[in-house]
Amino acid sequence: MSDKLIIFDTTLRDGEQSPGASMTKDEKVRIAKSLERMKVDVIEAGFPIASVGDFEAVEAVANAITDSRICALSRALGGDIDRAGEALRGANASRIHTFIATSPIHMEMKLRMSPDQVVENAVKAVKRARQYTDDVEFSPEDAGRSEPDFLCRILEAVIDAGGTTLNIPDTVGYNLPNQFGELIHTLRERIPNSDKAIFSVHCHNDLGLAVANSLSAVLNGARQVECTINGLGERAGNAALEEVVMAVRTRQDMFSCDTDIDTTQILTASRLVSGITGFAVQPNKAIVGANAFAHESGIHQDGVLKNRETYEIMRAEDVGWHTNRMVLGKHSGRNAFRTRLEELGISFDSEADLNAAFKRFKELADKKHEIFDADLQALVTDTSTREVDERIRLVSLLAHSETGETPRAIVTLSIDGGEQKIESTGGGPVDAAFKAVEKIVQSQTELQLYSVSNITKGTDSQGEVNVRLEKGGRIVSGQGSDTDIVTASVKAYIQALNKMLVPSERAHPQV
Repeated sequence: MSDKLIIFDTTLRDGEQSPGASMTKDEKVRIAKSLERMKVDVIEAGFPIASVGDFEAVEAVANAITDSRICALSRALGGDIDRAGEALRGANASRIHTFIATSPIHMEMKLRMSPDQVVENAVKAVKRARQYTDDVEFSPEDAGRSEPDFLCRILEAVIDAGGTTLNIPDTVGYNLPNQFGELIHTLRERIPNSDKAIFSVHCHNDLGLAVANSLSAVLNGARQVECTINGLGERAGNAALEEVVMAVRTRQDMFSCDTDIDTTQILTASRLVSGITGFAVQPNKAIVGANAFAHESGIHQDGVLKNRETYEIMRAEDVGWHTNRMVLGKHSGRNAFRTRLEELGISFDSEADLNAAFKRFKELADKKHEIFDADLQALVTDTSTREVDERIRLVSLLAHSETGETPRAIVTLSIDGGEQKIESTGGGPVDAAFKAVEKIVQSQTELQLYSVSNITKGTDSQGEVNVRLEKGGRIVSGQGSDTDIVTASVKAYIQALNKMLVPSERAHPQV
């Protein structure tokens, strides 16, 4: 029988450290429920000591999830661990994940601790965490650049102190696959009590090797992989959950282990995370990209028609793609709408959420003749990412663009219940609309990113716009979709402004 490969998802914690990817408490719960439906084993919900908001988010996820184990991150500090334990009180199954740096450069330059002090702090942290849960994970930060002898020493001590999972992070994405796999093999062989703990890996993608390093570690005995949806994460990101899972599932001839993941939920989770964070998935992204199962070459098309396995090593349906399309119109009923979404793996927390999505479906059906599955997923995401307490709302928009004339836009906004209307010009209709919004709101934010993509094919396709705004070092993102690209742009801009108006106390876990 194959071993169990534990999937530890850190989208809500490490993924959120991507600039602009901050999530609200409700958004974290929504993503956690999607991960639970996917049968993710462990969900790292956040870093409770970082802020009141992070604490409340971890607490909310712990109270909302029953089937997955909920994990909270903490430094090897008593206050951090106590805060994590408190946030996890309502969890059906909990884990505390504590870490301290072990590479020479980190110990000397960041921690300013001797190796002996680092070991002492690690042992104290694990013992303290055991007071809250019998499932304690320990990470030697920057293990990829740590001395193997010192890693063996500290990990042996941590196991004796009660650590149940040893996570080996390639924190800066420095390792090569054969090197990292050999490290895992060496640690398992040299640590006397290594059989008493599960070895885990957490790889970053700075050199584009996060998934390769993770898989090499699994081949060398690691039985937990820490990963994120869409590979989201700070800098170049983390190992992508969907790629790790499907590589192991597809190459069972090479791997003596498998996951319990329901792979048909992968695409839904990918779309949800992309919609909430504003980080678009590139078309050629493995597994979840729009072109992942597309065949343009005539030779490839001919081969697939004769036998799918000539050019496809996975079935698109296995990861949530559907070949059939949704053909509903404005006369379609709520039950047909709900049924199709359930087939796509999308459910609603309340009738109010269903009604809001159904209303947007009707509005879209008035503009677009054919509604595709991708349209449904986009409008549900757009509905779910709207904040109930939006202070700024779009009332109306008039955009004018004519050859030889300066583009202009007239925007009417509702701010805290009061309407304001203003006209502005710009280099194009989108620029003019953004300037009109800014004249009203006077946010003094800087637009860092503006990107547009089509959700489906055709000139009547919905456009999906992502914007990223920065002010005083804080970065937020917004997303909007509409058949009118200017309207979609203003929706995205306003969503980001509403996020900026919400006070944030977040801090980077390593600050």
